[in-house]
Amino acid sequence: MLLDTASLYFRAYFGVPESVRAPDGTPVNAVRGLLDFIARLVADHRPDDLVACLDEDWRPAWRVALIPTYKAHRVAEETTGGPDAEAVPDTLTPQVPVILDVLDAIGIARIGAPGYEADDVIGTLTHRATGPVDIVTGDRDLLQLVDDARGVRVLYPVKGVGTLTTFDETALRGKYGVDGPGYADLALLRGDPSDGLPGVPGVGEKTAARLLDRYGSLDGILAALRAQDPGFTPAQRKRLTEAEPYLAVAPRVVRVATDIPLPDHDPALPAAPADPRRVDELATRWGLGGSLTRLLTTLGG
Repeated sequence: MLLDTASLYFRAYFGVPESVRAPDGTPVNAVRGLLDFIARLVADHRPDDLVACLDEDWRPAWRVALIPTYKAHRVAEETTGGPDAEAVPDTLTPQVPVILDVLDAIGIARIGAPGYEADDVIGTLTHRATGPVDIVTGDRDLLQLVDDARGVRVLYPVKGVGTLTTFDETALRGKYGVDGPGYADLALLRGDPSDGLPGVPGVGEKTAARLLDRYGSLDGILAALRAQDPGFTPAQRKRLTEAEPYLAVAPRVVRVATDIPLPDHDPALPAAPADPRRVDELATRWGLGGSLTRLLTTLGG
């Protein structure tokens, strides 16, 4: 099981009241919400391995160089020589180090890679996996990794983490009309305002799905376009032709990396805390109460 950690703690932050606080009054709603998420996921799915995947760089320069608008609207402050600062709620930012401390004390693996997003970590771990993989994320971009032959599914939280939509190839085709690799092509054609991807003007999700169904892939669409295939409307032909410079670079931005270097880690789900004393210290300091207890009980069950 691979967790898109930031996606989940953002959901926890907005799903758990900010009135959930530590003894000193510091909000810990994201911390406790994430611990409850993980406890529920482990209880329901019983993975052998679990990795919390992290953004070492949420807006990699190499992606921005290809599409300058990539996540530009989410930049709070530009940074020279390092990742730009992302716009994050003031009361969430201080909770992130606490989350990382708690994961370490429990012994849940957490990894990132310099210059890459959590999506790329997930893509690489999925590519390396020798058995089934469940990816837990609120980010639809990772639907591109769905692969029935390899047992790769996406568990997409609909409400909290108690209600998950499971995306295998049947569910993906039923909702979007494409398979896993086709979802990346669909996404870059229709665009995604939340990621600053412009897409092809006038080509929405349904049109993109129809084109992919007819021509098989983005490469197939472009080959047909250059061959003057009559299957395009005049407007589609004009828009796709004008968008060719964007379509030449968008695949590298939208498709997750599958071969990045990752640090050594032990993905095995711990049955007991790696550092019990530290767990107790953090539980007391931050008032983690039942959320931490439930997770530890679930891990030991």
